Amino acid sequence: MSSVSSPLLPRAAASPSPSPSQTPTTPAVPTLEDAQESATNAASWVEENWSTWLAIGLRVLLIVVIAAVLRVVVRRAITKLIDRMNRSVPDVEGATLGGLLVNVERRRQRSQAIGSVLRSVASFLIVGTAALMVLATFEINLAPLLASAGVAGVAIGFGARNLVTDFLSGVFMILEDQYGVGDTIDAGVASGEVIEVGLRVTKLRGDNGAIWYVRNGEVKRIGNLSQGWATAGVDVTVRADEDLDKVRRTLLEVGEAMSKEEPWNEILWGPVEVLGLDDVLLESMVVRVAAKTMPGKALTVERELRWRIKKAFDAAGIRIVGGAPALADDPDDPTAGVAAPSAYASTTSPQSERATPIAPASLPR
Repeated sequence: MSSVSSPLLPRAAASPSPSPSQTPTTPAVPTLEDAQESATNAASWVEENWSTWLAIGLRVLLIVVIAAVLRVVVRRAITKLIDRMNRSVPDVEGATLGGLLVNVERRRQRSQAIGSVLRSVASFLIVGTAALMVLATFEINLAPLLASAGVAGVAIGFGARNLVTDFLSGVFMILEDQYGVGDTIDAGVASGEVIEVGLRVTKLRGDNGAIWYVRNGEVKRIGNLSQGWATAGVDVTVRADEDLDKVRRTLLEVGEAMSKEEPWNEILWGPVEVLGLDDVLLESMVVRVAAKTMPGKALTVERELRWRIKKAFDAAGIRIVGGAPALADDPDDPTAGVAAPSAYASTTSPQSERATPIAPASLPR
């Protein structure tokens, strides 16, 4: 009797056994010995390096504290220096110091600009040096950083060269005290009274009231009309047959009377002088009158001098000539003020015939 296995029975013996690669692996649970070893390694690393990190931290803290204290001390010293410079000059509007007209607003803006520049430069140097020292403490190679900063600085300098030029020109302009608030200047591109001085732009008010914004880098030359003193000059044109001694005497009397009246006695810083003849022509001669005045008041003095000279000459019978030609002395001659007849008035004169346009030739038919 043969033994036949039934298909319904499980074939446990015929099923293959799983391979070792397919056997699931369970994660190894750290034992107490592993944790103790890791803690021991960390403690030993900290014990070996804590002194180095503590030294680095204390060094960084010391650098930061010294930089902060030094920055505060330097900025406060600059502020006190600027305030002392302001107090050293008497705050009197219109007083003179060293030949310059002292102006409170001008000195205030100038001192503020100088103080701002000095404080910014000091802060930049102190903070920049401290930052480099901190990086060097961590043993970071500063050569690539400095090279990159140099290249970036050159690129920015080329890109913003106009801005840098304006800034540097403004700094030197303020340090050299070329002009200030209240001065009347001629900057070439514009002229007028200075109402605001900045490190990049100077603001001017023109004669017609317009406000001009002039970049400091564009100013190539400055004509300051408000420093030291000004000169008022008036040219008086009289007839060639006038008595020069009488003209001089009348002009000196006008100047002497003007210098004794208010407010001209303060505006005039010197006597009104008759300098002499500037020009002698066939029918006229020019007498030059000049006076030293307060800065910025020359035009006002010139106008007042012309007014007084005209009134004095009218009272003394001295005729002023110039402009349109004077009429003849004979009032009965009706043709005295009539111009000479022109040759072009007659159509038959040779001049008129030459000036007549040539008629175009007739075309042949």
